[in-house]
Amino acid sequence: MRKLLLSAYDTLSHRLWRERLAGLFPGDDWCQLSLPARHFEWRLRSNSLHWGLQDYPELEAHWDILIATSMVDLAALRGLRPNLAQIPTLLYFHENQFFYPTNPERNNKRTLNVEPMLIPVYSALCADQIVFNSAFNKRTFLHGARELFQKLPDNLPDSAWHKLEAASTVPVPVEYTGTQKASDRPARDSKVLQVLWNHRWEYDKGPEILLAVVEQLLELRAPIQIHVAGQQFRQQPEQFATITERCVALSELHNLPRPVTGYIESKEEYGQLLSETDVVLSTAWHEFQGLGMQEACLAGACPLAPDDLVYPEYLPAECLYQRGANAGETAHRIVERLLQWQQQRAQDKALPSVTLDSFCGDAIRSRYQQLFTALQTTHPD
Repeated sequence: MRKLLLSAYDTLSHRLWRERLAGLFPGDDWCQLSLPARHFEWRLRSNSLHWGLQDYPELEAHWDILIATSMVDLAALRGLRPNLAQIPTLLYFHENQFFYPTNPERNNKRTLNVEPMLIPVYSALCADQIVFNSAFNKRTFLHGARELFQKLPDNLPDSAWHKLEAASTVPVPVEYTGTQKASDRPARDSKVLQVLWNHRWEYDKGPEILLAVVEQLLELRAPIQIHVAGQQFRQQPEQFATITERCVALSELHNLPRPVTGYIESKEEYGQLLSETDVVLSTAWHEFQGLGMQEACLAGACPLAPDDLVYPEYLPAECLYQRGANAGETAHRIVERLLQWQQQRAQDKALPSVTLDSFCGDAIRSRYQQLFTALQTTHPD
């Protein structure tokens, strides 16, 4: 089968999705076209011009299926490249712009731009199949789309809404990246709990909560080491500079090696870190799947995440915490759980574990195959 895949804003998670998806079907003939993840609003609005007007002979070739991310301006691209309108098309949502926390550094500095919300709606309505990576992603998209539709000067037909509601949910494939299987992790004598925070260094991942956690642990002189990994950018919340300092100070209290405080380029080194992690922590305000959390779980880490967003879809209650009225209160609840698990770890008692078989291997391949089969059945040549 010949498959054309377009990723218009190719962030790390988007790249992982397309590469892992292609890896599930190595016998197919894949062509992947992507655009760098920069200048978000311009990229979202102009990717159809780039692919529609530039010299891309691949887009004129014969393909059995077209797969596009929700960042692709599919409606405009199909207008500029009419042959693409004849190909069975799947639109994949890693995220949606309806549910995204406001950046406090930009709040009230510009008016709301509805185009990042409208363009994926147009794309969804002209696609043959719509897929979200989680039920949470789909639910928040539908809620936002309904509110947006109500603001339009003219009513849309019910068929538009029914098409969005009929969307499927299939997650991004998750791969084991540790150096040891969870069942083969060696016992460690250390009484220090190893905690990993492995998210993008951006405001929507809750750096104010993470900072409060580290400061409370430092004040308690708790035998816990915090590693802060994850993708970094030229501009990042100012809390991360202080977080780094506090993590180093916490490790020095217990004469521990310097903690990880930055992005790890090497897959081998990152896999080793996952294999040594006791607890993987999320303080996010915004998460539609949580690949970093899931990869750590596959390596045997115990997850600790808020009891909202996507996390209740695959984490048990014992691995979830309730948010407090402010960052300090939320951090206190996190610290209480970490101290409890540190005691369990010191007594050589197992921490909670999570099985994610439905996100991996043959199970996830089967779900994607069902999508492709249904797409070809409903869109015959």
